[in-house]
Amino acid sequence: MQEDLVFRVALTGGIASGKSTVARLFSARSVPVIDTDVVAREVVETGQPALAQIAETFGDGVIAGDGSLDRKALRHLVFAVDSARQQLEAILHPVIREETVRQARAAGGDYQIIVVPLLTSSPLKLFVNRILVVDCDEETQIRRLMERDAEDEEQARRMLNAQSTREERLAIADDVIENSGTLDDLDAEVERLDASYRLLAKKQRHGF
Repeated sequence: MQEDLVFRVALTGGIASGKSTVARLFSARSVPVIDTDVVAREVVETGQPALAQIAETFGDGVIAGDGSLDRKALRHLVFAVDSARQQLEAILHPVIREETVRQARAAGGDYQIIVVPLLTSSPLKLFVNRILVVDCDEETQIRRLMERDAEDEEQARRMLNAQSTREERLAIADDVIENSGTLDDLDAEVERLDASYRLLAKKQRHGF
């Protein structure tokens, strides 16, 4: 899938691990960031074919009164029933993948960050040169998830268990940011990796 010479880094990690914060720190350094979570929201906006397919598959209970997607209703459904989650992924993943590739090929930059939460099972692994995992322990993820999304612990654990395991993510990592410290610690790690990726991108462009 990687057909051009743009150096791309996949940024992944478990839910509530800090991916979005890390992505913002790269973006602040003028690095193009394509976030598949943002793409996922774009492809289910009112009027998009994927939204119509979701309504047809899951019924009007996942559609809000204004015709938009009721994200909370859909989230509770798909994290409670594995077959529902698999149906949703079958609808969305191909569309998200196509749009992510389109945006990346138009984005330019010295190198790019592609944020892919479910990278372990995604063909987008073939679209990147390197994989960066944001890591933290599971109890920290659960605490952050409950604070961020007002979920109870049972729902938070279901959401965590629906994803790949920490071990599976670390097994595919080229680089790891351990996110249990301060924002300054995180920024220092991004600064170090930014310099490294710029060098690797330069080497790729010049063929050495």
